Amino acid sequence: MSHSEESERTLILFHNAMWGSELSVPPDLPSGFEITTDRIRLAEADVVVFHVPELRFFRLRRKRPGQLWVAWSIESEENCPRLRDRRYMSRFDLTMTHRRDADVLWGYVPYYGSADNLARALVVPPRSKDSARPVAMLISSRVDRSGRRAYARELARHIPIDSYGRFLRNRTLSSDSWRPTKLDLIAHYPFTIAFENSIATDYVTEKFYDPLVAGSVPVYLGAPNVDEYAPGDHCYINVRDHASPRALADYLRALLAAPDAYDEYMAWKRRPLHSAFISFLDGQRSHPLLRLCEAVQRVRFGGAA
Repeated sequence: MSHSEESERTLILFHNAMWGSELSVPPDLPSGFEITTDRIRLAEADVVVFHVPELRFFRLRRKRPGQLWVAWSIESEENCPRLRDRRYMSRFDLTMTHRRDADVLWGYVPYYGSADNLARALVVPPRSKDSARPVAMLISSRVDRSGRRAYARELARHIPIDSYGRFLRNRTLSSDSWRPTKLDLIAHYPFTIAFENSIATDYVTEKFYDPLVAGSVPVYLGAPNVDEYAPGDHCYINVRDHASPRALADYLRALLAAPDAYDEYMAWKRRPLHSAFISFLDGQRSHPLLRLCEAVQRVRFGGAA
């Protein structure tokens, strides 16, 4: 290896993977880049990526000169307050988060394999519905900084809700293969509860997209700018637009009694996706780790990878 090749070599160390999951590294990394999870190589790493939500009990050491640190998270600032702590975040050179202002956007599109997969899945025609079973809900986590549990409990007093999660469970699954099972299940429901566990700008997760993919109308509680993430017009129901859980239940029942009005919530599937949404997907068509390499290249060498 020549001196020039050695100087342009870039080693990226993921200090900790997300919640213990295995890091999937794409095979087509740019020339000169290597990604590792071996902490023994910390001193030689040019870039160190830290999953911020799991750094509660880890004291960040002083980084060596020239080393870049990356703050990585897809949690909201409500769930991980460090993400909005300017003093803490000033230790990092780059951010890789779900926020649109991140250096590298790592949102919830990867849940669907790729941006193209999500775009194709969204326009699949909806299945027929069973109006006798109007609302599906799958909430299990106890994390609740949005008030979703109290709201759902009150909503269930005014309209039947089939709950398959640990919260308010009144239905069970004979088998569960994770997302395929969920998508197949909610496809039969006119409405699906899509309540985020916290409310923060840009924190729009698979809870919003899964019903849209399945052909069920999301009843959404979450990000104030969720409309910026909508693939089409009139494709979801925002809890914020209704005065109370009872008022929302009345609106859902009115839609069930008026098929044409309900169908308006499915019309977007028969039209081209929003151009702004397509642009949003375009920015995520390459793997997040490839985009991380590009961002590192810009910082280290002032050019594209």
